[in-house]
Amino acid sequence: MAGFATKQSLLLLSILLLIGLSAGSFYDNFVVTWGNGRANIFESGQLLTCTLDKISGSGFQSKKEYLFGKIDMKMKLVAGNSAGTVTAYYLSSKGEKWDEIDFEFLGNVTGQPYVLHTNVFTGGKGNREMQFYLWFDPTADFHTYTVLWNPLNIIFLVDGIPIRVFKNNEANGVAYPKSQPMKIYSSLWEADDWATQGGLVKTDWTNAPFSAHYRSFNDMDCCSRTSLLSWVTCNANSNSWMWTTLNSNQYGQMKWVQDDYMIYNYCTDYKRFPQGLPTECNLD
Repeated sequence: MAGFATKQSLLLLSILLLIGLSAGSFYDNFVVTWGNGRANIFESGQLLTCTLDKISGSGFQSKKEYLFGKIDMKMKLVAGNSAGTVTAYYLSSKGEKWDEIDFEFLGNVTGQPYVLHTNVFTGGKGNREMQFYLWFDPTADFHTYTVLWNPLNIIFLVDGIPIRVFKNNEANGVAYPKSQPMKIYSSLWEADDWATQGGLVKTDWTNAPFSAHYRSFNDMDCCSRTSLLSWVTCNANSNSWMWTTLNSNQYGQMKWVQDDYMIYNYCTDYKRFPQGLPTECNLD
């Protein structure tokens, strides 16, 4: 009987492991949308790779739409001389007055740091760029990039460290994304007219094809829907993220990142906004 019980336990453990492995399957959660075979899913759904060559880039999008959520993706970016390439990972709605939450990774020449470009669009209006260098090599291994979006704020995190917060300041006349469900999109594409040092450094196609890799997608904490005909529903067992804001320790982490690694902040660009900085820049 003991042997039988042990076999049952091992079988149950195997089933649980399989369930865990399939939870973040790219087959289940995403569809390749363009690239003519340049984006592919491997390892039974656990790895997705986008490639770019001189003919085309590639991309994919989520099957679900999200209206608030804590969403993680592990990414490993294009290695070597990645000048002129952009790896975009973002949430976006549709229509003329769309909402959007952006991570964009701007490639660089070998040995020079990537630029992490972030932006928030509300009602079709962006112009809220913040840019950072990273404190690690994003091409050497996978790192986790997180959007935590709830009714109070949007928090951008890298490996669990907050780098930026966009607060809900509707009470002060600042639009906030809260009513348009968004899908997740990602793509690897060529933009050497602006991506690297303002377009001064062009893509070296002798290094092609370029590749970006994705793992460990996690949307367990979210409100989502799978069809335009269905209601957005939330995970009833896990909604603490819905009211999350930064604590004092996280504010300290964000200050470290912004003091040491931020290279552009629209809220300090007086030349760009001669009539006055955007309203949210003057609020706590």
